[in-house]
Amino acid sequence: MSIFGSVGFESAYAMGTQGGQQGGAGLLTLLPWLLIIVVFYLLLIRPQQKRQKEHRTMLGNLRKGDKVVTNSGMFGTIVGFNEKENVVVLKVADEVKIEFLKSSIAGRVEKAE
Repeated sequence: MSIFGSVGFESAYAMGTQGGQQGGAGLLTLLPWLLIIVVFYLLLIRPQQKRQKEHRTMLGNLRKGDKVVTNSGMFGTIVGFNEKENVVVLKVADEVKIEFLKSSIAGRVEKAE
């Protein structure tokens, strides 16, 4: 038998006997992945959920006369609602009224008095 053949068997035997001793290492290999998931949730998912909740609240509190800006950057004053179709009617200039989906309102510029 050659020297390379005997070295291969010895290393295989050594690896086989040590394999049973690493039973608790499975949890340690998962720990970095769990930490990444927790950090991902805290830094990305949770703040986005908070912004969505604030946006829904803002949309629910819109009233006639509020000055708003749309996602496309158009400014206007709310002059009407169509709750059935979830539409807001904005006056953007004299005698110019445009319908927008309520969800396309980005934010309130000025609150009605």
